[in-house]
Amino acid sequence: MDRARHGRPGARRRLGGALAVLSAAALGVTALAAPAQAADVNVAKNAGFESDLSNWTCTAGSGAVVTSPVHGGSKALKATPAGQDNAQCTQTVAVKPNSTYALSSWVQGGYAYLGASGTGTTDVSTWTPGSASWQQLTTSFRTGANTTSVTVYTHGWYGQSAYYVDDVNVLGPDGGGGTDPVVIPAVPSGLTAGATTSSSVGLSWTPVSNATGYNVYRDGTKVASVTGASATVTGLAADTSYGFQVSATNAAGESARSAAVTARTATSGGGGGGGTVPAHALTGYWQNFDNGATVQKLRDVPAQYDIIAVSFADATTTPGQIAFHLDPAVGYASAADFKADIAAKHAAGKSVVVSVGGEKGSISVNSDASATAFADSAYALMQEYGFDGVDIDLENGLNSTYMTKALRQLSQKAGAKLVLTMAPQTIDMQSTSGEYFKTALNVKDILTVVNMQYYNSGAMLGCDGKVYSQGSVDFLTALACIQLEGGLAPAQVGLGVPASTRAAGSGYVAPSVVNNALDCLTRGTGCGSFKPAKTYPGLRGAMTWSTNWDATAGSAWSNAVGPKVHGLP
Repeated sequence: MDRARHGRPGARRRLGGALAVLSAAALGVTALAAPAQAADVNVAKNAGFESDLSNWTCTAGSGAVVTSPVHGGSKALKATPAGQDNAQCTQTVAVKPNSTYALSSWVQGGYAYLGASGTGTTDVSTWTPGSASWQQLTTSFRTGANTTSVTVYTHGWYGQSAYYVDDVNVLGPDGGGGTDPVVIPAVPSGLTAGATTSSSVGLSWTPVSNATGYNVYRDGTKVASVTGASATVTGLAADTSYGFQVSATNAAGESARSAAVTARTATSGGGGGGGTVPAHALTGYWQNFDNGATVQKLRDVPAQYDIIAVSFADATTTPGQIAFHLDPAVGYASAADFKADIAAKHAAGKSVVVSVGGEKGSISVNSDASATAFADSAYALMQEYGFDGVDIDLENGLNSTYMTKALRQLSQKAGAKLVLTMAPQTIDMQSTSGEYFKTALNVKDILTVVNMQYYNSGAMLGCDGKVYSQGSVDFLTALACIQLEGGLAPAQVGLGVPASTRAAGSGYVAPSVVNNALDCLTRGTGCGSFKPAKTYPGLRGAMTWSTNWDATAGSAWSNAVGPKVHGLP
């Protein structure tokens, strides 16, 4: 939200109205040193079958790549013996003469053999009669004086059931063929238990540079696989202690598990976000500055508003830390007078949160230390002023890993009644791969509402892949659909719009258009050319920038949109 005191008031400037489309960036990976010795590499290619059967040959078409079960990464080999065929899959690897290689793989299912032939010395093999869970086969071999290639293989047994293989390693000196593009990731560190409810525990950890995913274990049993450095484990018993670990995965395999952390679930159904916010809520930003809009105290904010976001908290010289200072221009005689207004809003059943960021906000949370500083300082403001929570309105970049950690730490301090809102720009919610969208999904269990800004953006893509121009009912509904189908609950989605033509550089829509969009999303009526495949009667509501600009226009926005929101099904 714009703090500007000169120039065009109230405008959020972003992208100059040009079409912005997100594209997924390829994940870069950096090879780490293998654990055996500095010169050793995994000379097997496509060791985790992430490239299907590339580099592997299986007899009689017996091999196939599956996505479940897998040990590491997202794929594994399934080989099925049939008739007189034992479902052997082989790969010829380049080796160095007179060298020792450690051969291993993870197997599951029926009889499974692992071996090496053509070693130039003694060929080796090992096997297991079958297992319902993953187990590792290991052996080693030494190459002969003139051996430059060896065939490694795995096979099952005649008449037995299918077997699975994943994460093959032939670890030793590079024989000239190079190594697999990636190696097994390092063990994750910094595992922390965050917000808990009676049935869930939030976890976060420090990301591993070459990991593409993580496995989460509860008391030794794998319970989740995620791509980001956080997860919420659900389905737990109330008032019960659990131990959690996490491992890192990529195409080469799975790391060892992290050190365990213990967390106890709540005794009753706390958490889940939302505080005392009604099922359908109107959110308004209140300006702690004078930029030409009506100057008002909190007591002047109309009763239609259920959530009031005080704009804005300020950065300090400590990374991640925030502070709040009343602007004398607002006219409060003292901080005590301001706190009394917050208390009065509470008595009226309203929530008041402190907003962090805005167009010129420079708060950065990009490390463990800054995440802790953010959580500690935000909670201190909640205690000092009576704020119910925070609003994240960072328009100059956001790190999903560390902001997730910060918000979970804050949730742990504040408890189940924390009100957590967000106001990302349109570009930030175009794809679930964006940092803002990832943050929202990471904290879904404690998130109240995301009031995306449907303005100052230019044209954008809707969930149907078509381009829609701002200022229309289609723009509101087709972009809301991205969030609704991208993982957020309907109760976590709100429509953020300007209160008047003066409140933003572009994207203003009349209150009637906002109401049509609300009807379209919740009832399937009032739609434009875009009509969602289903309705979302639990939609949280709408937001505006700002209560001050609304007052400047005679409260026309809140008087029209407020009753519509509160009358949603």
